Amino acid sequence: MANALDLLKERGFFKQVTHEDELRNALASGEVTGYVGFDPTADSLHVGHLMGIMGLAHLQRAGHRPIALVGGGTVMIGDPSGRTELRQMLSVEVINRNAERIKKQLSHYLDFESGRALLVNNADWILPLNYIEFLREIGSQFSVNRMLTAECFRARMERGLSFIEFNYMLLQAYDFLVLHRKYGCILQMGGDDQWSNILAGTDLIRRLEGKEAYGLTWPLLTTASGKKMGKTEAGAVWLDPAKTTPFDFYQYWRNTHDDDVERFLACFTFLPMDEVRRLGALRDKEINEAKKILAFEVTKLAHGEEEARKAQETAERLFAEGGQGGAAVPVTKVQRAAYPAGIPLLDLLVLTGLVPSKKEGRRLIDQGGLQLNQKPVTEVGMIIQPQDYQESGLLLQKGKKVFHKVEFN
Repeated sequence: MANALDLLKERGFFKQVTHEDELRNALASGEVTGYVGFDPTADSLHVGHLMGIMGLAHLQRAGHRPIALVGGGTVMIGDPSGRTELRQMLSVEVINRNAERIKKQLSHYLDFESGRALLVNNADWILPLNYIEFLREIGSQFSVNRMLTAECFRARMERGLSFIEFNYMLLQAYDFLVLHRKYGCILQMGGDDQWSNILAGTDLIRRLEGKEAYGLTWPLLTTASGKKMGKTEAGAVWLDPAKTTPFDFYQYWRNTHDDDVERFLACFTFLPMDEVRRLGALRDKEINEAKKILAFEVTKLAHGEEEARKAQETAERLFAEGGQGGAAVPVTKVQRAAYPAGIPLLDLLVLTGLVPSKKEGRRLIDQGGLQLNQKPVTEVGMIIQPQDYQESGLLLQKGKKVFHKVEFN
């Protein structure tokens, strides 16, 4: 089996690393425990978290033990990395609910049976902290002058950095120390914006425990068009099927830019790298086959093979045969009795979530971007009569690839 560090490097999970040769030797010598943190700022993870999730999954598949840390404690402060303003404060109840839902999503990617992977919540050791004891043991190991040179703080100095955020680096370093003491964890991984925080943890372990610990970061991925991963016009692409349907999730990957296909296959699937390179080398119309494989594999991991198959079959019917799709197309059910005089099309577009407002709906229609049952819509003030669509419902199409079905009861 290839060394886990070389595997991660080959698949694109590599930007910076501490003591590369020593880490490679540790990974070759036996099972290594490594972790990635996920702050529960929402009740679902999204595509932007997949680098961290897949990084842990690849580590596990290489024979090591991953720890997924849910930051139920640190999220009460908020990571200033990559932020220009203070994060919104969340209540304990909301944080706990978010953490529970995130745990279920991570189990799609990691095998937690028999301790092969661990899932921990740093609220367990952060919330009970005695502040004075924490300052004496942990705070005494940090230089304020050195902390202020970290990119995550320097970027905030002009706008103002709150004292509560200034503590975040100490708490993340403390997480690493606790995981090292409890589970023998010697590796922390994360996006490259976490480099300063990861270094703080490795240095804290070396100072207090006299042992080596390692950090590894990967690039902060953007698409070929420069957009942040997982961001669309409709918002984030969530792993929760209630927030982003499996069909929409599949379509997000199916619409990948040609130049991103090979990178995304390497990072977000478990396909062998020889196959990744073969698919990534396809051009023109043939690259669409690679995109279908990418969409299917990523959707299968997030939602299971059955949902991935349904999404794939629905897409084939919609695009190859021009049909009305299948069960994977998002559906909105509307009560006929609520609209005895019919429902304005703009109201229906907002109701289905295809547009955020009537203003955006008007713009969509004016630009020729809306179809109803495969026919272009040109009348902004159109009124939909539910009885006309009682049997099969109606299919709305936004642009070329976004579909939504409406059923009237």
